[in-house]
Amino acid sequence: MADILVLYYSRGGSVARLARQIARGVGEVEGMQARLRTVPPVAPVTQTAMPPVPEDGAPFVQAQDLAECAGLLLGSPTRFGNMAAPLKYFVDTLGADWASGTLAGKPAAVFTSTASLHGGQESTLLSMQLPLLHHGCLLVGIPFTEPALSHTRSGGTPYGASHVAGAGDDPQPSDEEALLARALGRRVADIARRLAG
Repeated sequence: MADILVLYYSRGGSVARLARQIARGVGEVEGMQARLRTVPPVAPVTQTAMPPVPEDGAPFVQAQDLAECAGLLLGSPTRFGNMAAPLKYFVDTLGADWASGTLAGKPAAVFTSTASLHGGQESTLLSMQLPLLHHGCLLVGIPFTEPALSHTRSGGTPYGASHVAGAGDDPQPSDEEALLARALGRRVADIARRLAG
């Protein structure tokens, strides 16, 4: 089985739930499995280090997760039209991986969640793709051959999977959002399998 790394930061649970839907899609491709990982939070002043394993949820990402993956899906909540600081901090530490080409030639995609419909999903997704291009990843989106993309009334874009949590901060993806997240996971896994084949 080849691993697709589903790496995310989630504060309110929305991005974590999208990650699980993406992982389901990855698992629908023969010979592929998802490896769910997260990044620790950051703070302006840190007095103690984070434990090596979080109390719940996915484990923290390690260097070997990037080296061993056949593809990557990167997820973050939207912060003013950009990825959240913890994920950006992690991405900014990948200079050695960039120099050695750890991710070069691997398919990659992005996903996000916002509180409002016009909360910056597309700019967040696009900005998350920039470092992936620098790493030499092959960017994967959601084509309009996925019928739900033309009918969604909340999240889901050609740039990547997304969720609109709304004013009540509902972390549960809608049926269409979940369908599109699974489709994105399947696409990355299928492309990774074909590249390896």
